[in-house]
Amino acid sequence: MSVTLRFCGAAQTVTGSCYLLQTGTGQILIDCGLFQGQKTLKELNYGDFPFRPADIDAVLLTHAHIDHSGLLPKLVRMGFDGKIFATRGTIDLCSWMLPDAGNIQEQEVLALNRRNIARGRGEVSPIYTQADAIAALQYFQPVSYEAWTDIIAGVRARYWNAGHLLGSASIEIEFAGQGQGLGQDGAPLRLLASGDVGPDAKLLQPDPKAPEGFDYVISEATYGDRIREPTTPELRRGRLAGEVRDAAAVKGALLIPAFAVERTQELIVDLVGLMEQGEIPAAPIFLDSPLAIHATEVFRAHTESLDGGSDVGRLLSSPHLRFTETVDESKAIARLTGFHIIIAASGMCDAGRIRHHLKRWLWNSRATVLLVGYQANGTLGRFLQDGVKAVRIQGEEIKVAARIRMIDDYSGHADGAEIARWIAARRPIGRGLFLCHGEEAAIAALAERVAERIVPSAKVFSPLLDDVYELTGAAPTLLDVTHRRRLAPEAVTRLDWHNDMSGLLLDIHDRIEQAADDRARGVIIRRLKRALEE
Repeated sequence: MSVTLRFCGAAQTVTGSCYLLQTGTGQILIDCGLFQGQKTLKELNYGDFPFRPADIDAVLLTHAHIDHSGLLPKLVRMGFDGKIFATRGTIDLCSWMLPDAGNIQEQEVLALNRRNIARGRGEVSPIYTQADAIAALQYFQPVSYEAWTDIIAGVRARYWNAGHLLGSASIEIEFAGQGQGLGQDGAPLRLLASGDVGPDAKLLQPDPKAPEGFDYVISEATYGDRIREPTTPELRRGRLAGEVRDAAAVKGALLIPAFAVERTQELIVDLVGLMEQGEIPAAPIFLDSPLAIHATEVFRAHTESLDGGSDVGRLLSSPHLRFTETVDESKAIARLTGFHIIIAASGMCDAGRIRHHLKRWLWNSRATVLLVGYQANGTLGRFLQDGVKAVRIQGEEIKVAARIRMIDDYSGHADGAEIARWIAARRPIGRGLFLCHGEEAAIAALAERVAERIVPSAKVFSPLLDDVYELTGAAPTLLDVTHRRRLAPEAVTRLDWHNDMSGLLLDIHDRIEQAADDRARGVIIRRLKRALEE
């Protein structure tokens, strides 16, 4: 019986995680995530799935982050009616995160359609609505860690704590009777999907767990090209304290674009703890994200499963912490002067309330923007991290005068050395290691790190978007899918024309502003017009 694996997302990119397993008895998805970053990738969210949703029998969800779960409401709306297997922590988080994602999409499309009408363009519809997201929640089925669950005929799965996020899991999958050349006849074919693997000594989460001895491992490679400085809780808090003290010294706002789930709660725990110990100035911490507020409530309810337990619950209830759930409460923050801290989603600055705070503060040299997580290619956060001098937010050009800082201690992902050790602990890996959920350079670096020393080079694969592999031979076979690709491989890995256009407009404005006088500005404009006419 054949087993095939199709990489429907997170191939040479870090978002849109979705892998399709097809056997003689049914079809299973591992994750069904939203594409983020450059517009070319995000447009995939609006198109058809590369499979019929009604044909999918089950979804195995690794965790709640939107790049892994964010297209589940669309999957249900398009005809899926099977079970979505997930841990209880993941289900509790998705019950807030998916409706929030639907609401954001509705609001963004509403604003876009206002602009489209003014420009004489057609209206667009959201990928899904808040109602679609709420409807999808009824398909979730809770599973326990380290217990086998029957998925479809001949296929069972077992979840292992991945140490990445509340409820996160690496998923072990067995296909009965699919072994060939694996010892005795009929031995199961064994596959492990890493999900997102947490780093060593992660705040709130235990170290990742998983068994050993697989035919195939699908491993994330988000930070495959990065080796972090060794850290401890004391070093992590010390680096954060240094950034906060520097921001407080200039008496402006400290903006932290934070992923609403886990990263935000980790930051609150450390910020409040540092204030209580007198290591940083006491100041209001505004949690300006309805989703992050609700996620914090979920974390309070799950303190028994978190490292730190009751103390974490106490810190998450500190009087230093101010919840601003409504739009009016969010707007009121703008009236503040002096040092204060604003934590707002999204973590990559691509949506949400952080963009309004950035519009207010980016031009101000007294402000500090502290990036605390991965910034995908093509996102506003990546451009800030790369040191651009100006950005466009909601069609408005904003000069960047604020201090842009980066701290990596709160990452939810293992670095290159940590993920290589995680892969090594899964050995023997008999047939193939697939590296995905990473950009091109990160995957290449991780492949170089593990090849030969951990896994033979011939068994390391770096799939492209929509690649399909046959898994039941002695080695995986890449099937011909050139006629089924939704994007050319280079369109996945490179910045698209939307990014180039934004950069060009900023360059034009900069050159015109720097011109000596109106005559010089006229010369620039005439040259541009001639170039357009050629």
